[in-house]
Amino acid sequence: MFERVYEYSGEPGRGGALRVLAAAQWVSTTTGRIATDPYSWMQSVHWVGGSGLYTPSRNYGPKWGPTTVLIAQELSALTECRPGVEYLARKLKLSKRTVQYHLDMLREAGLLVYRTKGTRITGSIRHASVYERVIPVEFDEALGIRTIGEGLERRPVGIAEEGRKLIGKLAKKAARKVRRRRSRTPVSGRGRCTPMQGGTSASSTTGTSTSPSETKLASGSNAHPTQKKATRGPQKLNKIGRRYQLGQELVTNVPWLQQASTPRISWITRHCADAGWTWREVQAATEEHSPIDPADARRPSGLLAHRIKGVHLLYASPEARQQMVLAWQESTAQEHFRHSGYDAPAPHAAPDDVEASEAQAAFGAAMRASRTTRSASTGNNDEELLYASGNIDLHALSPHEIGIHRAFAAEDPTYVRSLLDEMGDTATRRLLTSKLVNQALAALRLTTSATVNAF
Repeated sequence: MFERVYEYSGEPGRGGALRVLAAAQWVSTTTGRIATDPYSWMQSVHWVGGSGLYTPSRNYGPKWGPTTVLIAQELSALTECRPGVEYLARKLKLSKRTVQYHLDMLREAGLLVYRTKGTRITGSIRHASVYERVIPVEFDEALGIRTIGEGLERRPVGIAEEGRKLIGKLAKKAARKVRRRRSRTPVSGRGRCTPMQGGTSASSTTGTSTSPSETKLASGSNAHPTQKKATRGPQKLNKIGRRYQLGQELVTNVPWLQQASTPRISWITRHCADAGWTWREVQAATEEHSPIDPADARRPSGLLAHRIKGVHLLYASPEARQQMVLAWQESTAQEHFRHSGYDAPAPHAAPDDVEASEAQAAFGAAMRASRTTRSASTGNNDEELLYASGNIDLHALSPHEIGIHRAFAAEDPTYVRSLLDEMGDTATRRLLTSKLVNQALAALRLTTSATVNAF
């Protein structure tokens, strides 16, 4: 004999509740009998749903209904009751959670029991659970079905007279196929309309359409009385969106920030974004004092946070930021030209190499002729050069003039010495580059030491 493991609760208004405990949801512990055919099992499913004895244990989630019968109908069609949750969800167009809820209800009602439970171990092959379709013993008692045998192998051999009418109704329900309800929303999104014409017409206009005239097709005119207007304008970014936009622009356009994280850059530049800064203004404020080589920026976000700390307060107005950007662009151009050497063209120079070389040659010839004349008249080769530098404005010099100065300095080291005396070390190096100045000083030291040794 098998011990009953069903729960009954006699709460007022609910009737008796049929609920199988989790320990009895196995082949070895169930009190039901295995269904001999899918048809008989669907009869018991409809009986459980209509008897009112079963109430789900969950207070949330779906209840017993057509979806439960639909899933049971799909299970009854399987040769081996081994349904996968993903398979049922895909075929019945339900969510995985919904399928799991209804399978739990079928087990709690005593209609399904585990033969083997599936595995869900991460990193291994997942196996679906194998079920047995079971007819509860309560179904046999309610309809007066007589069985022979014991345990799962019991077989029906007859039915009481009072249960024949009910089993006939259940047979009709089991033979009826349950289908998913279709959506009531029309596919086209528009309701049906009746043509407003006078009188009645014997022919139906269903399935026919009237083509517009060729003149309307050619002109593109629309005779609809009310034109549709766009009620939604262009989308505007909020504060957070503006911060992320500025961060993305900086990561995209600034070379030494291309390996940085956009959310982190957006957080660092949040004050600038709130003040309406552009990515060019942020770059100018960062590289205002010295340029940044991408190879040297090992931690771009930290370098950016250090350099722009408090700049939104220093350059609070758009005019101040514009002046700062202009000064940065000029210093960047001068820095690039100073380090490129006299052989490379200046950033803003005209691409006319022939004219530049001719001007440089003419200036060099004039300087050499003047120096020869001055040396012949005074008899002193070490005398100061004729070309007096005076107060040279570096920003007023054109790229051609800067190239001529560097060419002459490369030819005559004493010219570099005169510029150092007149302009100072910093201005001379900005004009001639540190490489030319160092070469000229080294040449002068060698000349001086050779003269001393000769005496």
